[in-house]
Amino acid sequence: MTAKTLMIQGTGSGVGKSVLTAAFCRYFYQAGYKVAPFKAQNMALNSFVTENGGEIGRAQAYQAEASGLKPDVLMNPILLKPSEDNNSQVIVMGKPVGSKNAKDFYSRHLQHKKVVTQALDEIKKNYELVIIEGAGSPAEINLKQWDLVNMFIAEKAESPVLIVGDIDKGGVFAWLKGTYDLFSEDEQNRVLGFIINKFRGDIEMLKPGIEQFEKMVGKPVLGVIPYFHDLVVDEEDSIPQRSYFAENKVQNPLNIAVIEIPRIANFTDLSPLALDPNISLQYIQHPSQLRAHDLIILPGSKNTVGDMNYLNQQGMTKEIIKHHKSGSMILGICGGFQMLGRKIKDPDNLESREKEINGLGLFDFETTLVPEKLTRQVQLETVISNVFPERLHCEGYEIHMGRTTFGSIYQALFSELNGENAMNFGITNQNGTVFGTYLHGFLDNDLFRNNILRYIRNEKGLPEPQKLFDYSEFRKRELNRLADLVKTSINMEIIERRLH
Repeated sequence: MTAKTLMIQGTGSGVGKSVLTAAFCRYFYQAGYKVAPFKAQNMALNSFVTENGGEIGRAQAYQAEASGLKPDVLMNPILLKPSEDNNSQVIVMGKPVGSKNAKDFYSRHLQHKKVVTQALDEIKKNYELVIIEGAGSPAEINLKQWDLVNMFIAEKAESPVLIVGDIDKGGVFAWLKGTYDLFSEDEQNRVLGFIINKFRGDIEMLKPGIEQFEKMVGKPVLGVIPYFHDLVVDEEDSIPQRSYFAENKVQNPLNIAVIEIPRIANFTDLSPLALDPNISLQYIQHPSQLRAHDLIILPGSKNTVGDMNYLNQQGMTKEIIKHHKSGSMILGICGGFQMLGRKIKDPDNLESREKEINGLGLFDFETTLVPEKLTRQVQLETVISNVFPERLHCEGYEIHMGRTTFGSIYQALFSELNGENAMNFGITNQNGTVFGTYLHGFLDNDLFRNNILRYIRNEKGLPEPQKLFDYSEFRKRELNRLADLVKTSINMEIIERRLH
């Protein structure tokens, strides 16, 4: 089997390529195709771990879910995870190969070309259709010689290309025309058409511009996608909004504060909380925003030492401790878990320029960053305790370079796995008011999450919601809405005719 391909490129970053790739994946999956996503190179702080322990971009995991598939490293052979302004950890076929600046990364261009083309060839063998996502803009002429992910991969895949522009940013026709004009003749011939994304207003006012544009370029605008305020998708990097409010009818909602750090990573861990209509959740950027929140969450970080230093400089650490003493419970996830200990050490400067920094000291442990990154999926059972009155199944994934050494014994949240110290997976303090875990994705499980929330509500004297949030069903509904968006807004007849 050699798959047909369709590629989604865009006029720039943030115009909707990832979402539309997922939408096309869902559309063709519903139509009965054996479809898979592919992005040769991604840059993101939100990532996912496959069954085999390989790390890929969270967007490709989401697109795999839209396709009815388990994520695979072939879907995203190269991932860049920024740790500083000009430095990124490079992940090749799911495994880290070191931290590189742009010059170092481009010096390995020929090797990277081989990696992405081999991954593309392999994934095409296993599927009927591959939906390929580009990155940034394909018209960055200063970077074209190092292209791995846009027209280079379109040529290798022999793929027709759709160019997406975001009209909400303004100047969409200039953006689309400028991008097209900077293509070579062969590249222009690959363009099947254009898509205008995030339109709001009267479509009749837009039609004259579309007609003029089509005459200029000789290619059709295949769709105008409306701006949807309430469509929920997994985000790659940008936190979509800072405040999520409980529904008006909910009395005494659970109030959660998430500490927003500069190198926040895997904030999609918190989506099941942010989207729960029984919860009000706010991302906190300044100590003055902290109030009497029921729960304070320290999320994952790609530069834990640097972000801990940032919190100290902001005066946030003192405020967190103060509010904890006043009754706020605390949850730390991955890098946030490390921050709860006494000290974080980075002796080889793997993530930051500092060798070590003091943590919040809420747990008696130290964490040392090591070159070997731990990436794995785990399936665990909870330990019976005040938090979990019965055993529950839990699954999640780990992505961290930190190794934690405990100076005291704490109540483990989960049972041990293969003889490993159970405290490595998650602990709580004696009072059951501070929790820490290395697991990502553990809140996706509805039964597990609702048990944790029940415990917190009981401790805070809050009533149980009349209706619990079903996150699994919510995700399915949103994916199907994406497919509907393609059906109703894009001329799929032209696209499908080209694919046959």
